[in-house]
Amino acid sequence: MTASLNCLVFDIETIPDVEIGRRMPGLADLDDAAVAEAMFARRTEETGSSFLPFEQHRVVAISAALRTDDELQVWSIGSLESSEEDLIRRFFGGLEKLRPTLVSWNGSGFDLPVLHYRMLKHGIASPTYWDTGELDRDFRWNNYLGRYHARHTDLMDVLSGYQPRGRASLEHVAGLLGLPGKLGMGGDKVWDAWREGRLAEIRDYCETDVLNTYLIFLRFELIRGRLTAAMHESELARVRSWLGERKETHWRAFEAAWKAH
Repeated sequence: MTASLNCLVFDIETIPDVEIGRRMPGLADLDDAAVAEAMFARRTEETGSSFLPFEQHRVVAISAALRTDDELQVWSIGSLESSEEDLIRRFFGGLEKLRPTLVSWNGSGFDLPVLHYRMLKHGIASPTYWDTGELDRDFRWNNYLGRYHARHTDLMDVLSGYQPRGRASLEHVAGLLGLPGKLGMGGDKVWDAWREGRLAEIRDYCETDVLNTYLIFLRFELIRGRLTAAMHESELARVRSWLGERKETHWRAFEAAWKAH
């Protein structure tokens, strides 16, 4: 297998940045929950949707699946105590070191724009990520920022034919392929889970999204001819073997749900 080597699938989870919210008139003395509710209400009034603008999202989890020549790893970056700045520095530090092919589901439409604003907030540099040929000539034709470049493959964008009306959710495409999909949590539940101190569950959820995305990516590599059927089956066997060695509850649930399909 050559196509998926040095491949990094990623996903982030976010909550409202209540520090920004408190700068709005009349919110300075409110608690976090009240500030967030006011932010949602103001956004709904402005746009008809409570979904906050990208710069008002605070990153609380970044999970990744790394497939290299030697192994498959799936993990959440940092620890439960890691700050947002630490999570983002670690993520882009790994990118600088490995220069992987990035793979995401709606990464161009959400995850990366959020990370851009948070990098700006914390002053985090990543010359390789931002390079469009100034540092490495090859990046002129294939870089992380180009929508139609392969160094970052946003599966939702590519599979929809870059048409908004063709977009599908990760959950629905996972269902199409008989994959586990969401297991008890969704992005709309992250804020409540955070308020209840359930960051570990948020990280587990983020990890399962990453593995669903990786499995969809393997099928994508198959249909575009970069994996043969035998290679694809070999990679699925690798994932099943990896899952079989896991003891964590979310991986046991993922494995059981995959078998059930």
